[in-house]
Amino acid sequence: MSAKRDYYEVLGVARDASADDIKRAFRKLAMQYHPDRNKDGEAQFKEASEAYEVLSDPEKRARYDRFGHQGLNGVNMRDYSHMDAEDIFSVFEDMLGGAFGGRNRTRRADQGIDIETVIDIDLKDVATGVEKTLKFERADFCERCSGRGAEPGSNPVNCRTCGGYGQVERQTSMGIFVTRQVMDCPTCRGRGKTIDKPCKSCRGSGRTPKERVVSVKIPPGIHHGQMIRIRGEGEPGASGAARGDLRCVIRVREHPLLQREGDHLLCRMPISFTQAALGANIEVPTLLGKTSLHIPAGTQYGAAIRLAGNGLPNLQSGRMGDQIVEIVIEVPKKLSREQKDLLRKFAETEDESALPESKGFFDRMREYLDYLTKSAGEEKPR
Repeated sequence: MSAKRDYYEVLGVARDASADDIKRAFRKLAMQYHPDRNKDGEAQFKEASEAYEVLSDPEKRARYDRFGHQGLNGVNMRDYSHMDAEDIFSVFEDMLGGAFGGRNRTRRADQGIDIETVIDIDLKDVATGVEKTLKFERADFCERCSGRGAEPGSNPVNCRTCGGYGQVERQTSMGIFVTRQVMDCPTCRGRGKTIDKPCKSCRGSGRTPKERVVSVKIPPGIHHGQMIRIRGEGEPGASGAARGDLRCVIRVREHPLLQREGDHLLCRMPISFTQAALGANIEVPTLLGKTSLHIPAGTQYGAAIRLAGNGLPNLQSGRMGDQIVEIVIEVPKKLSREQKDLLRKFAETEDESALPESKGFFDRMREYLDYLTKSAGEEKPR
């Protein structure tokens, strides 16, 4: 898989470019590479669209500036590689306007309506992948009128406003200038037809609520906030020629003991100071249960012990991350008389040279105090 290009490079703007600069750059590239004008430009059009989605959003841009492409893991992003040019155009239509003529508006009216839902999964599901059965309700074709909206036995008629075209032209005069804008007909809402005898079941809408059950395969390594698109499981559009998609946003529940860091898992493991000093074998939690971990003698607070391959799979490569066990040494708040006596005897035998961190600190502190004393002596007036 080839590495993604820098988004600023894709749009040809500086890293401190303003929002208007980014918008102008994207519009220029969109007009240059849109397949309507450049049959070989689809890949560049999708690349520019992805770059614009990130750099036009202040939060996504801040994450990208700080962490690069990796910083967008877990961020809800459109998958432009699986969208056609008209889908992408509809996303940015408000900005691109009628740059590519009226055909885009006509196709948009023919497209279905996307619907969105949330799927909750556990961290363990991220490790193995999971298949979820999803039950939801969508607007579907009315069975009584087969989605036409007209009472059986009657037929829709051509709209009297637009003459059946589904679009009207609005003309605006500003001095010597005249602008014309093509828009969906307000009477038939772009359908080109009106209904004199509405269906008694759907009241002329052609749509009724219907329950739908689908199976959703969630791949291993997916991140919180990412989306899975199921083609054709959305609602039919105005013309009924096509259905939209079902967009499933993944929400990963927090684990009570493990924290996700990219493809790695982090576990803060408390141990006693005697276990840290003498060494011990302990059991630590993993996604699949528990495993034995050896704590070497003399382990210090904050030490990180790596369990290779016990993390999560990478969504693209499938390579497994690791589990990092961070050692937290606990000091007891209450001691028995016997424990206090034993610790006092132990304190009498402590050797500073056996405590490398303490020895280094106190050596530096003595050097610093000697320096202050010497400096104070040199500054005394004669």
